[in-house]
Amino acid sequence: MSTEGSTRAIVAAMLANGGIAVAKFVGFAITGSSSMLAESVHSVADTSNQGLLLWGQRAAKREADQLHPFGYGRSRYFYSFVVALVIFSLGSLFALYEGIQKIRHAGDHGLDSPMVAVVILLIAIALESFSFHTARKESLPHKGDASWWRFIRSSRSPELPVVLLEDLGALAGLVLALGGVGLTMITGNAVWDGIGTLSIGVLLGIIAILLIVEMKSLLIGEGATSDEDAKLSAAIVGQDVHRIIHMKTQYLGPEELLVAAKIAIAPGATAAQVASAIDGAEARMRTAVPQARVIYLEPDIDRGADS
Repeated sequence: MSTEGSTRAIVAAMLANGGIAVAKFVGFAITGSSSMLAESVHSVADTSNQGLLLWGQRAAKREADQLHPFGYGRSRYFYSFVVALVIFSLGSLFALYEGIQKIRHAGDHGLDSPMVAVVILLIAIALESFSFHTARKESLPHKGDASWWRFIRSSRSPELPVVLLEDLGALAGLVLALGGVGLTMITGNAVWDGIGTLSIGVLLGIIAILLIVEMKSLLIGEGATSDEDAKLSAAIVGQDVHRIIHMKTQYLGPEELLVAAKIAIAPGATAAQVASAIDGAEARMRTAVPQARVIYLEPDIDRGADS
């Protein structure tokens, strides 16, 4: 998967969240709304996260060296994991704390100029919708016929799922903040602002935990998808390769798949025929799954199913 589409989505999200963060802080300074403060910190966290994702893409382009012979492709997984931690700590925990404090002291201070908060939140929703639309558009070619949930769970490229979930969480958070401010205006009870803030914290916590689980799995090392595995298996067999004895795969980075397999070669094949069979299998594998860039094939004489 090329980084071009994910980079566009990241940049769009960074520009939107940077502008939104400034507007929200202004709104918080005027209104004193805890929902606005939670959303302000959320936008700052999101803007920082996009910077981390871009840094991860840059770090992943470093050439392989003696210490890292397979390159630095997993840097993108590491920085995406850090992003998930930032969402949890700076976003979720902060919002939960602010929400609890607001509910405990709801009677001490209400909201000043709540319409300012409403206007800022509506503008933020418009900007965040643009960012989400960009991320969705860039994800569609890679998603294919899969559901969005399956795309997020199975994608080996971390940036687009991260930005999609960030933007979705930001939109939902803005709606929750708007609801908290709106109910506070209607009822005159600032506890609703606190409840809105708490809801934002819970939402961000769920998104962060989902991302942490997914990025942890990628960091440890995930193999080919079931579709890719089937394509590789079909591509290996042919010429003098009778069957696969066993095969293991692992993504070294979003765009680089390691494939190691022991293959059964036709009995009586000469050394030249074995070399030709391996070369042919590698060529077919790279055609079937372009991400299969590092391939190790161990030939063995076909002795039947027990070999």
